[in-house]
Amino acid sequence: MTETRELPDAAVADAPPGNWVDRYAPASSRPYLRLSRADRPVGTWLLLIPCLWAIALAVAADPAGPGLTDLWLVVSSAVGAFLMRGAGCTWNDLTDRDIDAAVARTRSRPLPAGQVTPRRALAWAIVQSLLAACILFTYNATAILLGVASLGLVAIYPFAKRFTWWPQVFLGLAFNWGALLLWAAHQGSLGWPPVLLYGAGITWTLFYDTIYAHQDREDDALIGVKSTARLFGDRTRPWLCGFLVLAVVLMAAAVLAALLPQGRPLQLAVALGGVCGFGWHMAWQLARLDTDDPARCLMLFRSNRDAGLIAALFLAAAALL
Repeated sequence: MTETRELPDAAVADAPPGNWVDRYAPASSRPYLRLSRADRPVGTWLLLIPCLWAIALAVAADPAGPGLTDLWLVVSSAVGAFLMRGAGCTWNDLTDRDIDAAVARTRSRPLPAGQVTPRRALAWAIVQSLLAACILFTYNATAILLGVASLGLVAIYPFAKRFTWWPQVFLGLAFNWGALLLWAAHQGSLGWPPVLLYGAGITWTLFYDTIYAHQDREDDALIGVKSTARLFGDRTRPWLCGFLVLAVVLMAAAVLAALLPQGRPLQLAVALGGVCGFGWHMAWQLARLDTDDPARCLMLFRSNRDAGLIAALFLAAAALL
């Protein structure tokens, strides 16, 4: 089984050392912030980044260009990502508390460690969801309906590892929903560009979460939890290569579908440059992957924040041209 380090103050074993929750948050709030993964912010970034892709690409495809409403979309999606990631992780820990207690990396989480009762965890999940709803209701009707529809995916995901070898697909469906929602929040409707961008995000999630799942491969096998890491085994590298290529192709197709009709070659070139940078970073990860090294897997998983931000920054630059 994977060895984990003992940490003071009931810190979660796989949280970055010296994170702000462990150092600065009031002691009474720490278990709840840890339930929300505030001590491990990469997940919030991975939820936010598809929203940023969609906002930037929607603005780039809009002849009117950026406006103050788009600034609100960026700020509100950042706050919403923090809240909904927190609510989703709290719900995940509620449903998985018995499984987490049997896995070395996760048994220090607040619920299996006995720092929070299930009833209080559920109340915390509801509070975060209601705050996120206040943000959602500032958007247009299409975006609101999409936001409400996403709750089904959030509810189902924690159970996926019990009935399918592909729980990462359900995570991808939930984590990249913002690509549809924020495009609709700007444009008022959907179309091929956000659907293709959503597909790129799902494939990217299959890439990074398979890497992440290799940390728990042995423990998962002992307790019967399914994952793509266990499914692929020694064939992980070619599968990840396939996900890399598909993610890049789908993102490039989204950019072409959104920007080719605009007839602006410089804007298109800048956006495609971001797609290339995104693919390069994933290739960099693949070259350094060692699925038998949990620390390396965690490091590469966390680096996907940078991969996603490369694409987001180039798309934002294209939107400003």
